[in-house]
Amino acid sequence: MKFLANAVMFLVLSAGTVHANEFLAELQALAKGKIAEIAASAEVIEAVKAQNGMTAGYDQAKIDELDKAWRAETEAADQPMIDQVLDNALSSYLAELQGNSDGLFTEIFVMDAKGLNVGQSDVTSDYWQGDEAKWKETYLVGKDAVHVGDLEEDESTQQLQSQVSVPVTDPQTGENIGAVTFGVNVESL
Repeated sequence: MKFLANAVMFLVLSAGTVHANEFLAELQALAKGKIAEIAASAEVIEAVKAQNGMTAGYDQAKIDELDKAWRAETEAADQPMIDQVLDNALSSYLAELQGNSDGLFTEIFVMDAKGLNVGQSDVTSDYWQGDEAKWKETYLVGKDAVHVGDLEEDESTQQLQSQVSVPVTDPQTGENIGAVTFGVNVESL
């Protein structure tokens, strides 16, 4: 497995991008197993439901305003909006999961029914994920949907990773209420 990961890393470094994800089967199994378990946890369900109650009336103008504010804060010394999300109980739970994953998870973030961040293990570059495949191809598709992103080299860690996303489903209604994305270090599979 290490040889395969190193060969893929070489391809990424020399060609720029690998279009086929050679780890697709392993990543889908992880999505249907451990990632699905976390997406169904009480911590995730309760936090998404609570935020959906607050954001249900947001229109696109409000979402764009919040996303713009978040993006500006990523470059600022003062980050009240980012701090509010990073300091919530769900973010603490996700950071603990990432920290206990032995390097398998490089990031974890949960989105609500609008595609807005509910909690995250690390700061994301934007607050609204609703225009991206990780949200569209899970939340909008159905409770068994899985989105596996392309293999990419993380610039800061130099690790080969792929994002894996699944919907967050209300166990009482069976309806999708949000989505969760995991950055997965494929060298740790």
